[in-house]
Amino acid sequence: TLIKALGLCACGQGTMNNTLFGDDTFGYYETVGGGAGAGPGFRGASGVHTHMTNTRITDPEVLEHRYPVRLERFAVRRGSGGRGRYPGGDGLRRELRFLVPQQVSVLGQHRVERPYGVDGGESGSVGRARILRAAGGVRELASVDQADVMPGDLLVLETPGGGGWGG
Repeated sequence: TLIKALGLCACGQGTMNNTLFGDDTFGYYETVGGGAGAGPGFRGASGVHTHMTNTRITDPEVLEHRYPVRLERFAVRRGSGGRGRYPGGDGLRRELRFLVPQQVSVLGQHRVERPYGVDGGESGSVGRARILRAAGGVRELASVDQADVMPGDLLVLETPGGGGWGG
């Protein structure tokens, strides 16, 4: 891109980490922040949406009151931003436990290619999504994927970190 070629800013998470779940009686849709890219003179912000506005994530109390899920963890994914003189912002880790049978869908980018660093800065970490089955086993989810989940299954979403700037 032009921004990369001119060394103006490292790559941010580059995705909205769309997460959907529901069944025939309800549906829920959220977008989850990640790391912003760093630039000359500034660190990348952690746990934010980049290149997207007018969105916020539902408060945990509201989420758990209205939907049959439990938010088990929502935290900054420390170390996922690229290193550099100015480090990239860290992504997030979000874990949802499902309480009834339903379907979950994900749509995300930067699951294979790392968000690039600039001027010697390192790239940020890729994101990933997986389901830890209550009955045992793990289902890795592709960038665009869906799966049936059962009570006790846990969705683990890790969002990308931003690239670092400067070696």
